[in-house]
Amino acid sequence: MAQLVLTVVGDDRAGLVQSLADVVSAHGGNWETSELAELAGAFAGIVLVSVPDGRLDDLRDALQGLDGLLRVTVHGGAASADARPGRRFTFSVLGNDRPGIVRDITGILTHHGLTIDLFSSQTREAPMAGGMLFEANVVVRVPVGRDPALVISELERLAGEIQVDLSVAD
Repeated sequence: MAQLVLTVVGDDRAGLVQSLADVVSAHGGNWETSELAELAGAFAGIVLVSVPDGRLDDLRDALQGLDGLLRVTVHGGAASADARPGRRFTFSVLGNDRPGIVRDITGILTHHGLTIDLFSSQTREAPMAGGMLFEANVVVRVPVGRDPALVISELERLAGEIQVDLSVAD
């Protein structure tokens, strides 16, 4: 079985996921993992599918037939995140929204050679206080030989500077 990562974008409307799922299923594919969302009137997502090797090209062609409904980009799958070496840890950030939060967080991660397995974020109205809150949940992988305590220390320092709460879990 081949694994494909599909990125999908289209104008939000009913039936988009169903249309994509129909094409995958019609070609013997299996929908494995996905992250899908409506963002500012657009529907966007990423989907991991597996498909029999002999049906790979037919599936690729059929996915292009969704153009006009969804723009689908097909990427070859790589090794699963669970198969990569390194220790994973999770952290959450919650605080007043301001430009540059993601840049600052990912700058620390990049400086220490960490890779992001999952980064999920949103802004929302702050209850009672007014203004907007930024919230992110992040799963990172620390390369073998690197000390996660150094990364956590820098993230905690940053949290104090930008006045956000940081929660770390293994």
